Amino acid sequence: MSVSPLPQVARTSLVDSTIGLIRTQIESGAWKVGERIPKEQELADMMQVGRNTVREAIRVLSHANVLEVRQGDGTYVRLSVDPAEVMRRISRSSLGEHFEVRAMLETEAARLAALHRSTADIQTLRKLLKARGELRHHKTRESFVDADLAFHAAIARMSGNSALAELYRYFSGAGRTNAISVLDEQDLPEPDLKAHEAILTAIEEQMPERAAQAARSVIMPVVKTLLGKS
Repeated sequence: MSVSPLPQVARTSLVDSTIGLIRTQIESGAWKVGERIPKEQELADMMQVGRNTVREAIRVLSHANVLEVRQGDGTYVRLSVDPAEVMRRISRSSLGEHFEVRAMLETEAARLAALHRSTADIQTLRKLLKARGELRHHKTRESFVDADLAFHAAIARMSGNSALAELYRYFSGAGRTNAISVLDEQDLPEPDLKAHEAILTAIEEQMPERAAQAARSVIMPVVKTLLGKS
């Protein structure tokens, strides 16, 4: 494998900078999944850092399952994206973008939950919705947001799609601050308890399209306001 010099790494946060450079090579396709990356000394020369810095960067990316170290053979690319970095990027998305993606997830989760829900699931949703109530029922905004997210996360778990449930769990956790900040915006519509009851009813009656529409109706007014959509 030919070795080309990469941009010089700043002397601050050497490990983080090296991780970033390795990640860029992978995400750009220069180093593909299943391919062996250059040896430590080659990487050190390319990035103009010490081998210890390279070794630590590889350790971090191996822990994230982006790289795989095979003793006596070398280090191979395992994933084309770093899940942790993806979540960090999501957490830095704009308020409007956050709620737009949340709308997509909650809409599909409600649709699938209406198809797969059990009697026990409905009982769980009733308890969670009662705990959510209205904002005025909570002592803090944080308590209200946590209760609201717990309700929607339960719907995601009931979807029967573990990938969707996990994505919603991590996404909502990363966007919790965004959800709280919405409550500071006096001009933004606040989805009320009645709107959420419509989601629960549609799921209970196993009407997937109505459940999806109810979930969309809850969050899209906020999305439209934030993104300025008509």
